Amino acid sequence: MTIRESGEMYLETIYILSQKSSTVRGIDIGAYMLFSKPSVSRAIGLLKKEGLVITDEQGYIKLTDAGEKKAKIIYERHQLISRLLMDLGVDEKTAIEDACRIEHYISEKTFDAIKKHVDKYGAKKS
Repeated sequence: MTIRESGEMYLETIYILSQKSSTVRGIDIGAYMLFSKPSVSRAIGLLKKEGLVITDEQGYIKLTDAGEKKAKIIYERHQLISRLLMDLGVDEKTAIEDACRIEHYISEKTFDAIKKHVDKYGAKKS
């Protein structure tokens, strides 16, 4: 199952919002990502087809087990790459923006090497 960068960003957003609140609505996702209601609805529909999210009777959006697993991977990549870039002297705003782009394209092999490097040499916690 391969989803595009935009789908990954929605998964990461749902994951982040679900860490802050037990309920996530489409309007919350739209506000967080600055996307329109139709854009959010379309994306959620596609993620449902992929089996990554479900909506309950009240319309709340929840990650499936597969969706949560994927979202956690994306979120971990974002966090670690952001920290690493800041440790290299990149300002926080740029590091976060660049990490957001990198996290979707970096290979698993390269990311694992980065993780091993950070585990060995450390990275500051932001």
